[in-house]
This record gives sequence, C-alpha cells and structure tokens, in this order.
Amino acid sequence: MKIHSMHFKSAYLKLILFYVLIIMIISLSFSAIIYQISSTELGKGLRRQTNFLRELSKSPFENPIQDFERMRAEQLEGSANRLKLNLIYFNLLILFLSSILSYYFARRTLKPIEDMVEAQNNFTGDASHELRTPLTAMRTEIEVGMRDKKLKLAGAKKILSSNLEEISKLETLSNALLKLTKYEDKKIENFEKVNLEDIIIEAYEKIEKLANKKKIRFKNNFKNVYIKGNKQSLVELFVILLDNAIKYSPKNSKVSINIKKNGKYGVVTISDQGIGIKASDIPHIFNRFYRADISRNKEKTDGYGLGLSIAKRIVEIHKGTISAESQIGKGSDFIVHLRVL
Repeated sequence: MKIHSMHFKSAYLKLILFYVLIIMIISLSFSAIIYQISSTELGKGLRRQTNFLRELSKSPFENPIQDFERMRAEQLEGSANRLKLNLIYFNLLILFLSSILSYYFARRTLKPIEDMVEAQNNFTGDASHELRTPLTAMRTEIEVGMRDKKLKLAGAKKILSSNLEEISKLETLSNALLKLTKYEDKKIENFEKVNLEDIIIEAYEKIEKLANKKKIRFKNNFKNVYIKGNKQSLVELFVILLDNAIKYSPKNSKVSINIKKNGKYGVVTISDQGIGIKASDIPHIFNRFYRADISRNKEKTDGYGLGLSIAKRIVEIHKGTISAESQIGKGSDFIVHLRVL
C-alpha cells in the first residue's frame, strides 16, 4: 500500500502541475493579448489626438501644444505601467486559484482509480487469507500424518477425507471468485424478455433439496412481471438470496417470496424468519468477503462472504437496486428492484 500511496502522490503532483501550467499559459496568453490590444488602442488614440493638436497648432491662436503632448505621453506611460501591474496581480491571483482548482480536479480525476486500486489490494489480501486457511489446514494434517509412524489405513483415509473437504472449500471459493470477476467486468450478454415468476421457480428448484432438508416452508405471492435481463444471471441472483434465507433460518421455519409491480419496477421481496442481521452490519453485507459477526458467522454456516457481492453486481448490471432490512431474532428481508418492460 505504501508503494501505491507514493505512486498516487506523485500522480497528484504531476496532474496538479499540468493543470496549473495549462491555466497559466492560457492566463498569460490572455493577458498578453489584452495588453497588446490596450496598447494598440491607446496608441491609435494618441496618434489621433496628436494629429488633431497639430492641426490646431496651425491656427492663429497660441496654445501650449508641446507641454500638452508631453503631459499626455506621461499619462499614457503611467496608464501602461498600471495596466502591467494589474495584469501581474491578476495572474498571481489566477495562479493561486488555479492551484486550488487543480488540486481539486486532480483528486477528482484520480479518486476512482485510487479507489479501484485500493479495492483490488483489499480483494487480493482477503482472497489470499481465505485461500491460506484451507491450505494451511491441509498441510498441517498431512505433516502430522507423515510424522506418525504408526499411521494406519483408517487414519490415512481420515486425513484424505478431511483434505477432500478442504479442496471442496477451495473449489467453492475459486468458483465464487470467477463469478465475481465475470460480473465485475460486466460480461453479461443475451438480454431477453423474462418473467420474474419463472426465474424464481427455476431458482427454487436449485435449492429445493436444502429447503427440504431443513423443512423450510415457502409462502409465495407471485404476479406476472416481465423484465429484460439475462436469465442465467437472474436465476443465480435469486439462488443466492434463497440459499441465504434457508441457511440462516432455523428448521421448520418459513420463507416468503413476494413479486409485485411498483411503477416502473418489478419488486421481489424474500423474507425469512432467521437470526437476523445487526443494523450496524447491514451497510456492509454486500461488500466482498464481509461476514457479519452474528448472521454471517463462519462457525455456524459455510461461506466466504461473496454471495451477496455477486448478487449486488448482477442487480447493478440490470440497472436495478438491492437492499436489506432486518431485526435480530426476527428475520431479514431482501428487496430487489428491477426495471419492467
């Protein structure tokens, strides 16, 4: 992170200097043009007055023409000097203001890039941590088994079985990372007209075994709402939400699914009777690798905190929104808004 910080400080400085240089070139060019135009006009006016006074000098009346011309020349020189001084002050003010504005625009220009790099660093760090945990467990078990001179076939099979579980976790994590990468890159095509009811039914079929295992009852309130979207990714979205609702709900509880149309949006609400999410955790649950200390506790359920991040990206790619409401001990509601046709 220090390297990136130094990199961005250097980038800020270069961008600020570039902005200041451009603004000062424009300002100085503008000042030079004003000065040139002002001097030319003053010179023209002086020549016209001189010609007029020379004509007057030919008249029979006596006039102090020479003293008057000298006085006007001194006034012209004084006006030119004042113009130069004002332009210097003006350019100094422009330099000061341009420095402030350049800093603002430099930060505004580089902020998205800085946020992206920071997010990548956090993602890399979190992914490395999650990968290290099962690998460390596998290595420890294998080393202990190799040092055990009395290791028998049953013990070896137990170690292999444990290693298979860790490999399965690694596969789950790698698949989730690949999906998240795909949706982060917005690589979704083949948008078509789909019925939200059909999407929910197909998603339910994929998690039906898990629901039956926990004896979860479903209460459905469906309406025909059509949207334009990618069917596969939308099914994945609701598989994630339904899977979460089942995982964090007690046995013999109920999950409600409601589909309705609200103006320009189709609204899908998935409600469970689970353990709920703390209010302080709700703003963060869609962050990558985030697991709330109660409802997303890895000791109670398996997971890496990537599912809701993937769900959010799918919704965003479909120009929709996703939000959550929850009370500890009473359950959670996940609300998805998607534009209707």
